[in-house]
Amino acid sequence: MVKHVILWSLKDEFSAEEKAKIKAEIKEGLESLKGKVPGLLEIKVNINGLASSNVDLMLDSTLESEEALKAYAVHPEHVKVADEKVRPFTKARNCLDYEI
Repeated sequence: MVKHVILWSLKDEFSAEEKAKIKAEIKEGLESLKGKVPGLLEIKVNINGLASSNVDLMLDSTLESEEALKAYAVHPEHVKVADEKVRPFTKARNCLDYEI
């Protein structure tokens, strides 16, 4: 199995209220992929970091294999969420993929 963890920072131009709405929409969009993307076993988006955090949200997902991760990256449902709900609002993305 493979863990796929992403940390995002939202663009500075958004107010706190806008950021809260954006984070909720990212969470809803990404978590809705479970059952739609083959090989995606678990997906959770954490949007309520402590004040000590220096990023805005985190994706924590588990996939069956590295091949499933590669297929997830280009799956049309995932690409749609990324293009509509994530990329337009984020300024930085850090990723760690590893085997478990």
